[in-house]
Amino acid sequence: MATDQFSGPARFRAVVSGHVQMVGFRAFAQSRALTLGVTGRVRNLPSGEVEVVAEGDRKLLEEFAAALRKGPRGARVADVTVSWQAPRGEFSDFSVWHGGW
Repeated sequence: MATDQFSGPARFRAVVSGHVQMVGFRAFAQSRALTLGVTGRVRNLPSGEVEVVAEGDRKLLEEFAAALRKGPRGARVADVTVSWQAPRGEFSDFSVWHGGW
């Protein structure tokens, strides 16, 4: 991803597939997001994937997406599909969502 031409507020939706549930992936994502200062949410999907929606500075979000591609110890990330979107400013923190698909 080119970072030089993209800066400022941004948003992405990422779907992480592989062995990513029951391995602390949501806690890992939340911790990394808080460290980077991005807002959003993470949740398990019924498909066995993990969904992450995040907002913040584009460069920080790219760092966050790179961290999601690695995942925590115990996870085996097969793929991360990232869809970039215009920011909506709907989050004040980064939280773990439980259920509510």
